[in-house]
Amino acid sequence: MKRRILFFLLSAATAMAVAADKVDYTNGVIFVNEDWYGHQNSTLNFLIPDDPDGNYWRYRVVQTENPGVELGCTNQYGALWNGKLYLIAKQDKDPGASITGGRITVVDAKTMKVLHQQSLIDPSGAQCDGRGFVGVDEHKGYVSTCNGVWVFDLDTYTVTGQVEGSANPNAGGGNDKPNTDPTGGLYHGQSGMMVSAVGKIFVAHQQYGMLVVDPAQDKVIDILSMDIVQKGAGIGSIVKSKDGYLWLSVAKNIQGTGSFLNYIVKVNPETMAYEIIGIPEGMYPPSNSWYAWTPDAFVASSVQNCLYWKGGPNRWFTGTKIYKYDIDKKEQTLFVDLEAEDANWKLYGCSIGVHPLTDEIYMSLYHEFGTPTYITRRYSPKGEVIRDYEMIMNYWFPSLPLFPQVQEDSGIRNIKDCGYKIYFENGILHADIPESAEMHVYNISGRQVAVFSLTQGHNSVELNLSQGIYIIRIDSHVLKISVG
Repeated sequence: MKRRILFFLLSAATAMAVAADKVDYTNGVIFVNEDWYGHQNSTLNFLIPDDPDGNYWRYRVVQTENPGVELGCTNQYGALWNGKLYLIAKQDKDPGASITGGRITVVDAKTMKVLHQQSLIDPSGAQCDGRGFVGVDEHKGYVSTCNGVWVFDLDTYTVTGQVEGSANPNAGGGNDKPNTDPTGGLYHGQSGMMVSAVGKIFVAHQQYGMLVVDPAQDKVIDILSMDIVQKGAGIGSIVKSKDGYLWLSVAKNIQGTGSFLNYIVKVNPETMAYEIIGIPEGMYPPSNSWYAWTPDAFVASSVQNCLYWKGGPNRWFTGTKIYKYDIDKKEQTLFVDLEAEDANWKLYGCSIGVHPLTDEIYMSLYHEFGTPTYITRRYSPKGEVIRDYEMIMNYWFPSLPLFPQVQEDSGIRNIKDCGYKIYFENGILHADIPESAEMHVYNISGRQVAVFSLTQGHNSVELNLSQGIYIIRIDSHVLKISVG
């Protein structure tokens, strides 16, 4: 029987639950929360979606694993990169908190132990609010801010400079308004979401449009202005679809009002050729938020060639309709209509994500801003509700759900040059490992179907699996195989 190989290397693992006394934070979904501004610093919650005992939630896991340590204020972004979680906050301390956190916090993705925190991003000491993070390579990352993109050395945890051409042209704004005031100059020329493609980094810049950064030079080498759509238009956000194209949402202006234009833009990252795609009548484009920046509710699937986004007539504050855009069919459909359920649930902010293996969609839902009642809902790729996860009462104001970091390859692969070589062929799992370990086999729903003991050196294991998709885990290394 012919077998097709799908090989995924994960520095953070899948959303399968493996019950254990000590929590392994690479076995679930991490939720970044703004938390309650004016009262406490930001938090992380951890969801084990299929816990056999129904103990789905671990709350405030940074505080739990690091007593006396907290995140910064309004931490909107987190990114898993090479076994670490990079968390970016707007400020280092909430006005109502007693503990100072950081604008940049780095934690071990498996243990949630804090490895580094720093209050400032701009080495000069100037105030500079954090926005997002993207990994460039194993030694370097970029941090986007209200004033440009900064180079972050991942070995020394130091900011080494600013990406040339990315700075906020309104820095300081000619006024003395504090950095937290959204009417100040630093909120009219911010850098936001970033994605990596074809060896370059693409940045959403509130004033300029999409910046193209050469990471070898740490320099902007090209700009795509949203004037291509309409004079004076701005960019909202950027995502990269499964087929490698970039997709841009379009703001009506660069003033951060949250207004949108009824288009999305498809961009070839190699040639910069673009296509402007109109939104069908009666539907909405992705919402955007520069005035109180968050990553927009605009995401791509790693399994299907499709996009999902939140849209509605009232800009950022409409959260009942989630749309799906089938890229191959060039078709937009209403994927989820929370209003039709008549339960008064809405998607909060940008808190939607697509699992890179199961293709399931996770959303954080709430009723009203003044009500501390939240649930997390899990949908199938067809839009069917799989499960609701009730939460303890708190003003969580969730931001991003974070899933495994996935790199796709095939055949034999040395994993991070650390002595692991794992591949699957003709029903045999081959594993060269530096020391003895257990190999766990799960079906795609997360249920463990087999455990094997491996010895140091070369192992050949006949799996005898029926047709289907399986997840193999050896230590922190995970691969996905397709048998059929």
